[in-house]
Amino acid sequence: MKMRKLGHQGLVVSELGLGCMGMSEFYGNSDEQEALATIHHALDLGVNFLDTADMYGPFTNEQLVGRAIQDRRDQVVLATKFGNVRTADGGWLGISGRPEYVRQACDASLQRLGVDIIDLYYQHRVDPNVPIEETIGAMAELVQQGKVRYLGMSEAAPATIRRAVAVHPITALQTEYSLWSRDPEDEILSTLRELGIGFVAYSPLGRGFLSGAIKSPDDLAPDDYRRNSPRFQGENFYKNLQLVEQVKAIAAEKGVTPSQLALAWLLAQGEDIVPIPGTKRRTYLEENVAATEITLTPEDLRRIEEAAPKGIAAGERYPEQHMSAVNQ
Repeated sequence: MKMRKLGHQGLVVSELGLGCMGMSEFYGNSDEQEALATIHHALDLGVNFLDTADMYGPFTNEQLVGRAIQDRRDQVVLATKFGNVRTADGGWLGISGRPEYVRQACDASLQRLGVDIIDLYYQHRVDPNVPIEETIGAMAELVQQGKVRYLGMSEAAPATIRRAVAVHPITALQTEYSLWSRDPEDEILSTLRELGIGFVAYSPLGRGFLSGAIKSPDDLAPDDYRRNSPRFQGENFYKNLQLVEQVKAIAAEKGVTPSQLALAWLLAQGEDIVPIPGTKRRTYLEENVAATEITLTPEDLRRIEEAAPKGIAAGERYPEQHMSAVNQ
């Protein structure tokens, strides 16, 4: 497994990470033993960058990851997030970037993860009611106290990022980026490169859609949150399926899977980009890791660009009520 630098502060991670969210919530049923085995197998394969958040579960995903790494902490670059406030029964309380909440959330995450320090601590969503300087200031105190090594942000707008780095160095920005979510190419990537900030791409497989395994909305479990996503609904679903068919055709010619092609494309967009495909099964993990061995030629990239130009996806990436929280 090759390594990549995130930011200019010294953080080095595997070029492919592992998103752990779906092991606990959102994507239908979960199997804790298989999830633990998947994390262990990821570490065995050289994937050392694990991504979780306090809101996943809620709270139980951090506990799961903590159990998985308790005897392998030195092999892990551990990333978690705060800011989306939930109750233990799954209720939503909103977004908070208040300094006192930042401190409380970090202490709670450290306890659930069973670790002394978090390697990369993200603000999950920007709180529009709290100046970013106050939130980042509180996060910087966590670094000074030795509770956090590096700071990150998620779904933040360029102007917000610039204000944040004036307070403390930001090592990474995590935002959705894939063949069907190419918004970061507008301003985000150029801003990050100017400021020396790494990019962590979540949902690099379009929430599983780009894998080609989802052929009908009925393939999703009744409680799968993707059923609420505009891109998985009605006419949008079948328009997006046409995109997947084109990706599948190119992948077949190269002798790889659609998922592998989509990940190889992302890896080719820059050495400062680290995708974190989520999976809860070892088989998909192995498939994703194999994508790091694929080399795309200029002709391959041209054909992929033709098949999946920017803006081709039908529908917003989140339901309307959640779109207001992104790119803040």
